[in-house]
Amino acid sequence: MRGTKKYRHVIETPDSGKWELAGYEATLPISEKSNPITRELDKADPVQIVQLLKECDAEIFQEEDEALLNYTRLYSESVLKTMIDIINKVQEVLKDPDNTLIVLSGGGTSGRLAFLIAVSFNKLLKGLGQLPRYTYIIAGGDRSLVMSQEGLEDCALLGIEELSKVCEGKKKVVFIGISCGFSAPFVAGQLDFCMNNLDIFLPVLVGFNPVSMARNDKIEGWHSTFRQVAERMQKLQESHKAFILNPAVGPEGISGSSRMKGGSATKILLETLLLAAHKTVSKDTDISEKCLLEILRTYERAHKVTYAQSKKIAALVKQAGTSLQKKACVYMVGWHTLGIIAIMDGAECIPTFGADYNDVRGFLIGDYSEMFNKEADLIAQGPQVAFSQEDFVKMILPSLTELDTVLFLFTLDDDLAEVEKLVVQVKEKTSNVQALSHATVGQYLPASLKKLFPSIMSIMWPILFLEYEGNFIQKFQRELSTKWILNTVSTGAHVLKGKILHNYMVDLRISNSKLFWRAVSILQRLTGHSQARCLEGLLQTIYDPEVLSDDIRNAEQSKHIAIATEKNKVVPTALLCLLRNCSVQEAQLRLDTSPSLRAAIESALNAPGRKRGADKSDPTDTLQACWCQRKNNPEYYESMFCVVCLWCVSCG
Repeated sequence: MRGTKKYRHVIETPDSGKWELAGYEATLPISEKSNPITRELDKADPVQIVQLLKECDAEIFQEEDEALLNYTRLYSESVLKTMIDIINKVQEVLKDPDNTLIVLSGGGTSGRLAFLIAVSFNKLLKGLGQLPRYTYIIAGGDRSLVMSQEGLEDCALLGIEELSKVCEGKKKVVFIGISCGFSAPFVAGQLDFCMNNLDIFLPVLVGFNPVSMARNDKIEGWHSTFRQVAERMQKLQESHKAFILNPAVGPEGISGSSRMKGGSATKILLETLLLAAHKTVSKDTDISEKCLLEILRTYERAHKVTYAQSKKIAALVKQAGTSLQKKACVYMVGWHTLGIIAIMDGAECIPTFGADYNDVRGFLIGDYSEMFNKEADLIAQGPQVAFSQEDFVKMILPSLTELDTVLFLFTLDDDLAEVEKLVVQVKEKTSNVQALSHATVGQYLPASLKKLFPSIMSIMWPILFLEYEGNFIQKFQRELSTKWILNTVSTGAHVLKGKILHNYMVDLRISNSKLFWRAVSILQRLTGHSQARCLEGLLQTIYDPEVLSDDIRNAEQSKHIAIATEKNKVVPTALLCLLRNCSVQEAQLRLDTSPSLRAAIESALNAPGRKRGADKSDPTDTLQACWCQRKNNPEYYESMFCVVCLWCVSCG
């Protein structure tokens, strides 16, 4: 069997694996479902947090289970066949460098991964004496690489405009649009544009939901939904004019947080696919399923090597959590592409946890002169856009305190004298310094550097005797290993800070349409109220102290989002208003005086006289769990009524 079998859970959680059943949170796409593994994540200690997130990451490599709903998985034959078909198209571009291009595009995490992968494969080409053939597009431009700008993902026309600029004059373009939840309008517009120009473009969609679960809301200011675009691509795939690559990897450890598994699976899929294309072109051989499986298994081994460090990862989670609980900061300083991974992780905490831009932050050490499309958009653009070694030394180092945590990320191939110099400077400000180092068998950390750290997480990788392209596998492994660790540390730290309830991001920042509807979904899950009532409560919180009018209710969603983006704690405030039937001001006061956000919400859920606690109902559309059925039916999520006409599917 190709994949990994399910891990035994460290914390007993109900309904393990149930997300694969047809009735589990049926109206939600896989990417938005809650993962049964982490249902009690908010009650876990650091050791348990690491174990639970390890199990979630392992789901990427699980095989199909015929006893459950038959989603295609990473090792499914249909997925491998689609990868081979795409590779054959990529090879055509690699063999004909004149006026051809491979474009990777996305918003948020997906756009940052597009950047990282394009940089890596252009470096591979440079080492072979060839010109760059990859480029990236990220919604919001290069500033979005280092800061959170999710709102720009909502514009389909902007995506089309950016793609047109990048591909002007090209005769053949492989376009890879990344949208983990099949939801980003920015990418939908680009894919539609490609399908209207198939003489030049081969569109490829990468995500982790079935097409039937793609977002089906009409995109503001545009003519289609994402699902309509995906369905059109599905038809074109029959004639190999478009491709959809969408294995199921399971719900995220934090519901909807596609920066985690979705991001990791994107990296695994695209690096495997592109590396195999380069390898077979250089050898002038045909691609085989065996070649793909060999590369995919190196990532599966990387999972085992990474989480063999679970004890030290847990210690780092505890340290980072302590810093955040004391209103201090966590800084991650990485050399070369490990610095890019650090910057990604920090930027993603802002929308996910409602974090301040300084709470968890990454910095890149090393030469970045050939990385960015528009370097000028990033240099000397203020503190929120700071990302370089110079920025860290000038802006962060002088204000470091003993409460801050600084994590250094490097390989033993990096300039260790430079590492040592910066560590010495940081230790003058705080003793909370940690290190994650990657080494190859036979490499050893210098004693002078080793003694500077109270603890070092040193990951040893085997020597790979491979051709030039194959040597990049170890680089990719180290990046993914670092991503897994940083995702676990930043997530775990926010869990310890009380930013998570069960496994829901109850303090997300509403900065785009996807997050707006996720907020409504969370309110429904935790209150049991209808979508209409939760939407009303959310808008009241967003516009407070203004009284809601019909003009406000009927305004474009983009207006609601623009106002919500600038406010803190919108979702927990709305949640307390709905649970306690109180004013926005009272809810805010309760949040401000509570030991943690989670404590305030739990207190409201457990308030005397409250009949409806957190429920398991499906929160989307107009269908809700029938209240009369809830009292008698333990499987009440199968009994649904329409909040518009009050007709119950089960009892009529």
